[in-house]
Amino acid sequence: MKRKEGFVLREVCGEKVIVGEGLGAVDFGKLVSINDTAAWIWKKAGELGDFEAETLASALCDEYEVEADRALADVKALLAQWVELGIVA
Repeated sequence: MKRKEGFVLREVCGEKVIVGEGLGAVDFGKLVSINDTAAWIWKKAGELGDFEAETLASALCDEYEVEADRALADVKALLAQWVELGIVA
């Protein structure tokens, strides 16, 4: 998987949101509000470029105290939402 070009993480009124920039903003036209952990995953995905759910879940376990099975399930659910929104592919 990979984050789609034109989407960035911003802080708006104290909330972390993913927004489209440039043509991404025209085609997307909304904000995706996320929590701190999802923001961390978004940043890590950007650092990795190409990524798999397992890679992100492993990195999440290294960063936070979370069980591997729970991390993988949560990352897969989050990525499924992002795929549906069209911000990762």
